[in-house]
Amino acid sequence: MSKKSSDQSMLYKEELINLIEPNFTFSKKPINRFKINETNIKINNLNKIEQIKELKKLINSIQNCNLKDNSKKLILGDGNPDSSIMIIGEAPGLEDEENNKTFQGEAGALLEKMLLAINIKKESIYSCYAINFRPPEDRKPTSQEIKRYSVFLKKHISIIDPKIIILFGSTAMESVTSSNERISSERGKWKEIILKNKTYPLMVSFNPSYLIRFQENKKFSWEDLKKVKQKILDLKIKI
Repeated sequence: MSKKSSDQSMLYKEELINLIEPNFTFSKKPINRFKINETNIKINNLNKIEQIKELKKLINSIQNCNLKDNSKKLILGDGNPDSSIMIIGEAPGLEDEENNKTFQGEAGALLEKMLLAINIKKESIYSCYAINFRPPEDRKPTSQEIKRYSVFLKKHISIIDPKIIILFGSTAMESVTSSNERISSERGKWKEIILKNKTYPLMVSFNPSYLIRFQENKKFSWEDLKKVKQKILDLKIKI
């Protein structure tokens, strides 16, 4: 193995260990925080992709899980892993399984329209679910299932490392914030979660599939999205 391959392999291992134990130090060399070259950017991107692959393997190793045993495939996430915006939905549906992507079908089409209303293309951000396997008959995941998969979701968030997170639906809200309050009373408010000593701002809103059934609530989702748009401007995020 060449020295270059060995060094790159070591970088991957370091990133994965940091995901679990952030206090490790692997180099005594001073960090040049002012020089960022194209090679470093490519390496960082590759590390993130490798971490996502390792997370997928970890989730696939789950044992004695009714969700996994009754689902056709694992749906992890898609889009731009380097985006500053991360959206988290509830759980995959039939169309998601068939296309191996998040937010497909009628709910996905509505989500795309909602995002375009604030000048965001879905493919330019990163999207995933709180639960990675389709629940039987598309039932709501139990609190126990949500808690079990929240461990993986929080690792997922740390890997993507977004500047803004949008939680669509009560399952996503409970998974990230541990709150099981009614989403109607929690939506539209900026909240925070701290992972590995880093603070992430959250906006909770109605799930697109819910809005298809209860269209009178679209006006509230629009208010939520306007707040997201303002936060993007305040943080000077480029999408």
